[in-house]
Amino acid sequence: MTLTIGIPLVAVILGALIIEFGANKVSKFKQLLLGFSGSFLLSITLIELLPNLFEQGLDRRLISLIILGGILLQMILESFSKGAEHGHAHLNESDGFSGFALIFSALFVHAFIEGIPLDGEKHLLLAVSLHKVPIAMILYTLALKANLSKIQAFGALILFGLITPLGSLITHLDWVLTYTPYLNALSAGIFLHVGAIILFESEKGHRFNLARIVMVLLGMLLAYLIG
Repeated sequence: MTLTIGIPLVAVILGALIIEFGANKVSKFKQLLLGFSGSFLLSITLIELLPNLFEQGLDRRLISLIILGGILLQMILESFSKGAEHGHAHLNESDGFSGFALIFSALFVHAFIEGIPLDGEKHLLLAVSLHKVPIAMILYTLALKANLSKIQAFGALILFGLITPLGSLITHLDWVLTYTPYLNALSAGIFLHVGAIILFESEKGHRFNLARIVMVLLGMLLAYLIG
C-alpha cells in the first residue's frame, strides 16, 4: 500500500516541478510523455487487466457491459474536465476559479476510479502514475491561470495524487470486496478510452511526427516486455 500512495504522489509533484523549472520548454515534452504514458496504460490494460477480468469466471457479457459503461463515464467526465486527461484542457481568464474547480472535480472522480484496480498491480500502478505526470503539469498550469497561489496549486495536486490510492484503499472494505471485479471493469473502460484517445489523436494538420510514434511504440514495447 505504501507504493500505491507514494508513487502517484511523486508523479504529481514531479509534474509541478517540471512546470516550475522548465515552463518555456515543456510543451513538446508533455506531448511526448502523453504519447508514451497513454500507450503504456492502454497496453497494460489490454495485456494484463482485461485478461484478468475475463479469467475470473464472471458473466463475460456483464463485464463487457461495465467496461463499455466505463468508456461512457469517461466521455461524460471529459465534457467537464475539458479533455485534461489527454492534454487538451484550456481555461479562459473569464472562467476563473469556478472553471478550474469544475475541471478539478472531474479529474478527482477520474483519479478515484482509476485507483480501484491498483492494489497489488505494480505494472498498472506504474502506468497510471506515469500518466499522472503530464496531467499534473496541465492541472498545475490551469491552477495558476485561475489565480491560485503556487501553494494552493501545489495543494490541489497533492489532493489529486492522494485520491488515487484512496480508490485502491476502498477495495479492502468487506462490503466492497464482492463488487471489486465489476469496479475494476469500470476502471478498465476508463483506461481504454483515455489511452485510445491519446493514441488516435493526430498532429495539427495531420503531420507525421516520428518522435511521437517512437514514444507510442516504446510504451507498447515496455508493456509487452514486463507483462
